[in-house]
Amino acid sequence: MSRVIFDIETIGVDFESLEEKSKEYLLKYAETEEKAEEVKQSLAFYPVTGEVVAIGLLNPDSGKAVVYFRHGEGGEEKSKKQKNKKSSDTNDADDADETNVKYIEVRDEKELLEKFWEDIKHYNQFITFNGRGFDCPFLILRSAILGVSASRDLMPYRYNDKEHLDLLEKLTFYGAVRKFSLDFFCKAFGIKSPKEGGITGLEVPEFFRQGKAREIAEYCYGDLVATAKLWEAWDKTVGGL
Repeated sequence: MSRVIFDIETIGVDFESLEEKSKEYLLKYAETEEKAEEVKQSLAFYPVTGEVVAIGLLNPDSGKAVVYFRHGEGGEEKSKKQKNKKSSDTNDADDADETNVKYIEVRDEKELLEKFWEDIKHYNQFITFNGRGFDCPFLILRSAILGVSASRDLMPYRYNDKEHLDLLEKLTFYGAVRKFSLDFFCKAFGIKSPKEGGITGLEVPEFFRQGKAREIAEYCYGDLVATAKLWEAWDKTVGGL
């Protein structure tokens, strides 16, 4: 069986760029300045108020990976200079063989999605961490909004993992026990977390604004590596039950 692990990184739109009606709708239940700020910071979590800035795919059998990414708002030229500069972040991407991953810069979000749909159709199974709850709906809706055709169903029957194996679903027994983050599960399994010494998902929007696109791409790759190791630990022990 051919399989691939994928992960995305997202940012929120500029809140001030939204129409007044949209702002009012989003802030309807924000009774304090702190709550209003939380709403503004959460825009990256939703496909109608967010955008995809990086998508990574890793073949867990070959170890080969590709990360497609958009250049940050700091400018395309700055991003190009970063392509040949290894990030100083001490995450799993640094520990892995850099020859196994390709970083490919694309023009915009539409091309990013087109690259993803072209690649994903070549695999029988895809593996995610919280893909059903975040990555897959986000990719599907952003593609619909931008007029990009999907090449396959990312949300097949929930309880059959032959096509989509969502590790968070497996590790929580489909919601029977509490959910934990990828970072938390990695630490529990003795796997180096991609969050150690590097950036976190919450910092991706700010890194994008600063033009640090390559760092975001490497962070995405770190998540792929961690997810692959977590899947291996699961698959070798109870995955076949």
